[in-house]
Amino acid sequence: MSTIKLNPAIRDRLDDLIRRNCTILIGDANGADKAVQQHFAARGYSNVVVFCMEECRNNAGNWPLRHIEPPGRRRDFAYYAAKDLAMFNEANYGVMPWDAKSKGTLQNILNLVRAGKRTLVYVAPSEEFRVLANEEDLQALLALCKQRHLDTAARGLGLKAPLAQSRLPLAPR
Repeated sequence: MSTIKLNPAIRDRLDDLIRRNCTILIGDANGADKAVQQHFAARGYSNVVVFCMEECRNNAGNWPLRHIEPPGRRRDFAYYAAKDLAMFNEANYGVMPWDAKSKGTLQNILNLVRAGKRTLVYVAPSEEFRVLANEEDLQALLALCKQRHLDTAARGLGLKAPLAQSRLPLAPR
C-alpha cells in the first residue's frame, strides 16, 4: 500500500501541534495514521504515543506503544474500534482527516462530540477543516456529505436513526 501524501493545510496543522508541544495519540494503521506518523518522525517530534492492537503495524518514530486488549479474536470493525475507543478515552480533543464516508472515523467523531471534546476534522472531499464543539457543528459537517454515504455508515455502526435529522443519535448506545 502506498503512503498517503498530506496536503499543505494538514501539514501546517500538524506543525502547529508540534509548536504547542501537544501529546499526540495516534493509531498504527496504514494510510492516514502512517502518513501523520511519518510527518512527526521527519520533524523529530518525540511527544507521540502509538496505539496498537496485538502487533504494531506502523511506528515511524520508534515512540512508546500502548497495546490495547482485543475484544475478540476476529480482526473486524470491533477489533480496531477498541483501539479508537482507548484513544478517545485518553484524549482531550481530536484531530482527524475524514473522507466523509468512513464509519470508523464517523464513530470517533460521534464519540468526541457526545463527550463534549472539541474535534478538528479535515474533510477531504471539500478540502476544508471543520471545528466541532457541539451538535450544530456536527450537523454542519454532515451537511457536506452525500446522504447515501451517511446512510451506509450509520447502518455499519448500527445506528437506529438516520444521521441527517434535527437531532443526532448522540446518546450512549
